[in-house]
Amino acid sequence: MDSTLTDPHPLPTVPDASATGLPPAEQQRIAFGRHLRQLRQDRGLTLTECSRLTGLAISTLSKAERGLMALTYDRLSQIASGLQIDLNALFRPEGETFLTGSVAVARCGDFQLQETPTYSYEILFPDIWGKAMTPMTGLVRARSRMEFKEFIRHDGQEFVFVLSGQLTLHCEGRDPITLAAGESAYFDSGMGHVYTTAGDDDARILVVCFGQNLPEIGKADVSRVRG
Repeated sequence: MDSTLTDPHPLPTVPDASATGLPPAEQQRIAFGRHLRQLRQDRGLTLTECSRLTGLAISTLSKAERGLMALTYDRLSQIASGLQIDLNALFRPEGETFLTGSVAVARCGDFQLQETPTYSYEILFPDIWGKAMTPMTGLVRARSRMEFKEFIRHDGQEFVFVLSGQLTLHCEGRDPITLAAGESAYFDSGMGHVYTTAGDDDARILVVCFGQNLPEIGKADVSRVRG
């Protein structure tokens, strides 16, 4: 075997999730990590090469693959862009292309869950690839801007609507904006931003991100990371 493809961080062996007794969030991280590692290995990429393609640190990718870290939306977008795949391909191996004249319906509970310490993402229509938008519902758990190591930023534009509770939108270089239930904001998501809940309860929100998904799914250009 080519030593350049040897992975120094093998994933832990974990039995079927239903038999582990692990919390759902931990089961989700482990399943995501396994799938992410498989995506990378299927492309013949080392962690170093994947890091160069995505712009994420090797340590971040390694922790995600081992189920030790849940990735925020901006990091998911970086991986999808670097590997030239649809964002939803990070969660499942196959999807359907959204075609002209199509109508898709998401019933209650139909979403892909992505749990982080600060947010609970409920990604809608995860089985439809090539969408112009990424719609999500979810919960905001963070109470303070200081719970984030850095601002989140990703290409495109973002719409947020507060379904319940109170939300504070923090944008880099701007005063915080507090939104009540029924209020919304639309902003450039390339600007550093984070959400925090402004009340005693978690804020429940609807978010739509524009400009991340790739209408044509291709192969990562590994020539720019290999000599």
